[in-house]
Amino acid sequence: MNTEHITTRPVDERAYTALQEAGIDPLLARLYAARSIHHIEETDISLRALLPFDGLKNIQAAAQRLAEAITRQERILIVADYDADGATACALGIRGLAAMGGCVDFLVPNRFEHGYGLTPELAELAAARQTQLLLTVDNGIASVAGVIKARQLNMDVLITDHHLPGNTLPDCLIVNPNQPNDAFGSKALAGVGVMFYVLMALRSHLRRQHYFGINRPEPNLANWLDLVALGTVADVVPLDHNNRILVTQGLNRIRAGKTHAGIRALFDVAKRNIRQAQSFDLGFAIGPRLNAAGRLDDMSLGITCLVSDDDEAATLLAEQLDQLNRERRQIEHGMLDEALADLPETIPDHCYSTVVYRPQWHQGVIGIVASRLRERFHRPTIVFAPADDGEWRGSGRSISALHLRDALDLISKRHPSLIHKFGGHAMAAGLSLAEEGLTDFQAAFEAVCRELLQPQDLTAQHLTDGHLPSPYLNLPTARELAQHVWGQGFSVPSFCDEFDVLWQKPVGTQHLKAGLLKDNQTCEAMFFRCTETLPQRIRVVYRPTVNEWRGQQELQLYVDYWEPENGPSSTL
Repeated sequence: MNTEHITTRPVDERAYTALQEAGIDPLLARLYAARSIHHIEETDISLRALLPFDGLKNIQAAAQRLAEAITRQERILIVADYDADGATACALGIRGLAAMGGCVDFLVPNRFEHGYGLTPELAELAAARQTQLLLTVDNGIASVAGVIKARQLNMDVLITDHHLPGNTLPDCLIVNPNQPNDAFGSKALAGVGVMFYVLMALRSHLRRQHYFGINRPEPNLANWLDLVALGTVADVVPLDHNNRILVTQGLNRIRAGKTHAGIRALFDVAKRNIRQAQSFDLGFAIGPRLNAAGRLDDMSLGITCLVSDDDEAATLLAEQLDQLNRERRQIEHGMLDEALADLPETIPDHCYSTVVYRPQWHQGVIGIVASRLRERFHRPTIVFAPADDGEWRGSGRSISALHLRDALDLISKRHPSLIHKFGGHAMAAGLSLAEEGLTDFQAAFEAVCRELLQPQDLTAQHLTDGHLPSPYLNLPTARELAQHVWGQGFSVPSFCDEFDVLWQKPVGTQHLKAGLLKDNQTCEAMFFRCTETLPQRIRVVYRPTVNEWRGQQELQLYVDYWEPENGPSSTL
């Protein structure tokens, strides 16, 4: 692997002082001040601190159109994306609209048959169901042709999305914080977050119409925050203040047992303690099982699990999702091994990108493989697999220094006929192109990466919170940190210190457990994917965690990276 560096996050000293003066514990104040929190108000994670819904462009018009559909008993059809964000947004829409009296159903495209988003073909399927209002969740901002077809078939369309728009917007009602001239204070809402805001506006609109009463109770939207938390974390959107509120409140409900049968069943099959649920569980245990349906089969399975209120039925569905996830892992490992066989052990310094493809690869797993290669080589990476229509579908993952969607946009402008379709975010994007265009794309992508990146950008950085004072190296600190929401854009705290290695032993086939000593304090540490023998003294990047074993809790350090003291780096 390429050389890796350890750096320390800068701390805004004025914010650090202000937060301590406001009563925040010094360690938390330091962590907050290093994550762009400047005022005590930004640590308020109560629902009253949420941004008001009326800041979203077109939100009132969307609420009015949905209210009309409900009162007229029009057929509303939700068109969802096939990932965890789309599934949770769809489940939220079904539950919310049905609770307010709507006649609602859903249609989710099959990744292999329909492609992405509201296509003309999908509009025809919706019309065959006598749909009167098409509602997209987590997609639609690029569905210009699909919206035209839907309107030709006498359907109204309401798009709710969060993806970045292209140069041309669909001709319909759109709620998307990232659309032009939208002044909403958070651009980081996930698709499920946008849908939650639409439901807030709809409930407010119906309330003003005196719609709710004894026979039609007003729904408590907080009951669905578990879905919002899951979709927000699984989609890896930045956890700004507004998203931290949504995720924290959703996790609080999950921990309190106030969650839906499907999420409860997914925690069970993942063997995660739901009473101690963390954002890590949502992102790395629950989300992947939900995503497996969209990657290998049909996301209808995942949505059905999330809308189920029957524990037995939800358990059967969760078990199917768990089995799909096992199959996904096997496919992923095989594809990753094949990709690595085509690549050198270390990517040369003069190569700024990685593009790989094979005709036998599974297009449902290419995004995960791209993520694994990006982690290994620290290069913007795109993995391609063939589609049934003769095209090649690519999924990319980037490094922080390169906005991937903007890079693809630049390629499309310079080579107008090369990319057929593309879309996505800064860190993840998808595209399609003709088979004969693969070699040309590989060269174009490398050229753009060379133009937009500096050589130092290609060195992986372990960004830490520096030294952890010994009084905080304990179980209470680990418990405290576990109660907070960390994730994309609000990184989980990690620290860097030097330790003596007291003992070490292999665990499983690829892991190592060791006893570490610092300032007369002994800690147990886990070194994942580590088969090397540790020297007597090492420098470690680590995260304090709570390890529970047979009902007992103890401090355990999760090691992300280590190197010998004053020696060449070693990596996990």
